[in-house]
Amino acid sequence: MTRALDQVMAVMETAFDPHWREAWTRQQVANSLALPHTYAILVDAEARLIGDGEAEAGGFILARRAPGEEELLLIGVRPELRGRGLGRLLIETFAELARHAGAEQVFLEMRANNPAERLYRACGFEPIGRRPAYYRTLDGSFLDAITFARKL
Repeated sequence: MTRALDQVMAVMETAFDPHWREAWTRQQVANSLALPHTYAILVDAEARLIGDGEAEAGGFILARRAPGEEELLLIGVRPELRGRGLGRLLIETFAELARHAGAEQVFLEMRANNPAERLYRACGFEPIGRRPAYYRTLDGSFLDAITFARKL
């Protein structure tokens, strides 16, 4: 797990703008991955799935499994690799793993102005809920959270 944690954190450091306060700390990721139903999916710069200890990660997903559903907790792709299909591959791999695990639908939550919304919708996610003023940015302003679901 240490190598996977290192891989996730290496991507996290470059993929998230501190203004939005979306990046997790190393301890948060480690604590999540220590849980039996939380896992990471990693891809390299060539959009190939990689395992623990393999090539350098270009992107990742952290996900959590529950009976009948799964939640995409966090997705990150190195900025210089965006637009190459890594995010789509990660999401489709996540959905396929969820389907094989018996999930009937998958969920994710994002801030209201997240440009990744276009990718989520293209991958079949639809908005199902909104939490007003849920996220707080570095400058103290608030943004709504939007919950998305995709039936499998």
